[in-house]
Amino acid sequence: MAVSINGTSKPSFRKSYSIEYGYKPRKRTLIADAEFDREQHDEVQHKIQQINIDGEGQVECSYTILVTIKDKKSVSMLNLIETFNRDGLKVNHMETRPAATSPTYKEPANGLDVFMEVVCTDKLMDDLKRVLFQSNSKFIVKNIKAHARSSSTSSSTSGQESKEANAETTTNDIIWFPMSIWELDKCHHLLTNYQPDMDSRHPGFSDKAYRARREHIAQVAFSYRHGDAIPKVEYTPEEVKTWTLIYRQLKKLYPTTACQQHIYVINILEKEGGFSEIEIPQLEDVSRFMRRRSGFQLRPCAGLLSARDFLASLAFRVFQCTQYIRHPSSPLHSPEPDVVHELLGHVPLLSDPNFAQFSQDIGLASLGVSDDDIVKLSTLYWFTVEFGLCRENGQTRAYGAGLLSSFGELQHALSSKPEIKPFEPAITVIQEYQDEDYQPIYFLAETFEDAKQKLQIFARSLKRPYDLVYDAHTQSLRILDNVKVIHDLSNHLKQNMDMLEHALNRLQQNGMNFRVIP
Repeated sequence: MAVSINGTSKPSFRKSYSIEYGYKPRKRTLIADAEFDREQHDEVQHKIQQINIDGEGQVECSYTILVTIKDKKSVSMLNLIETFNRDGLKVNHMETRPAATSPTYKEPANGLDVFMEVVCTDKLMDDLKRVLFQSNSKFIVKNIKAHARSSSTSSSTSGQESKEANAETTTNDIIWFPMSIWELDKCHHLLTNYQPDMDSRHPGFSDKAYRARREHIAQVAFSYRHGDAIPKVEYTPEEVKTWTLIYRQLKKLYPTTACQQHIYVINILEKEGGFSEIEIPQLEDVSRFMRRRSGFQLRPCAGLLSARDFLASLAFRVFQCTQYIRHPSSPLHSPEPDVVHELLGHVPLLSDPNFAQFSQDIGLASLGVSDDDIVKLSTLYWFTVEFGLCRENGQTRAYGAGLLSSFGELQHALSSKPEIKPFEPAITVIQEYQDEDYQPIYFLAETFEDAKQKLQIFARSLKRPYDLVYDAHTQSLRILDNVKVIHDLSNHLKQNMDMLEHALNRLQQNGMNFRVIP
């Protein structure tokens, strides 16, 4: 992931999720985004491989590299320069900045981030990586990206081919992911001149005022940094009218269609979280409510986020949330997530501790895995968090946000029309999804606890050379890649087990004459 070095931390892709770049689905979905990213990465990787074959491995490629020096001493900088001082390697650009403050043990706050653009052969880069990735290295490698580049004998390549060849791709050796909640600021927004979801099929395509309004609200997300209060959006009377219509319609359906956790939290949100049919809740108020109940929090998002980065946010109990509302001409359906979908669909269950853990587990499973696995996890997310059904007192109820925010599909999912399959992750991840109409197939979980256990088993089957553990105190990750880290974690777990054993002994001594104080 290319990180901006001007202090704004707003990286970008060269390609966007739009029809002009080959984005084919009718509407934006997490699965479609993941598949599109995989196709783009595969395309560019093929170009790089073909160049190497044609040039017998001697063709130079350009690379962008982001490393952190563990301290700011001049000798450390000299060591880095010496590491890159190799015959055949050209450093075209180098910039430095103080390393971002982070609670993770691997990133001391007194470090220095160094961003470089270099040109060399693949063989030379492989030699360099071996040095940089040594366990006793003085540097922390955050990201390495290869950029396809034509050889001097291919100077006649057309401008369009050259532009495509320069598209970015992450090397197979390292896949960057955030190590702390602060690093979610580095998860890219797509900066394009063309709103990808504003094509001719979108209800607001011809409404210039609506498009300007969307752009205005999106700026809130682009300027947001972790730790900021989420800026308030002053919604217009027309926007509130759309919210009121949807809120009333869905509230009538919930008693007979929504799972009990959703109904329970909606009622509390109306008392404590600012939910009302006459006013669109502000994200900051809702986020504070969620933190108190499950540890999840909201982060404003312009709606343009890759599947990998969206899932990574869940690992830190952060939900990327849009603030704009759907076009008033289509109040009961939106071609992409909007504030109605986020607040009425996602927020209630993300405020439930059990379901919050299920969502975080999907996020943790996504960190550092391949593009193929990102597609699988996006599909899993689609058929559970977005369109999942559960069994409750012998009846089928909806827990998916896509259902609980859609008047029509909520009724369709619980009718006799679709096929209902038991939730099994290995089967769910290969299921084709529908983006043209209502889903023909839904997956039914017996309980959230059952679904969570199956997900954890499935996550262990994904190919990743290390395990991760989330530290809720520091809101950061630890990579379990050496004995010391695992030993420290086991000591912490032992302390917790000792505490639980002591509590159980106390209860046994007191017999059954005790009560739990909430």
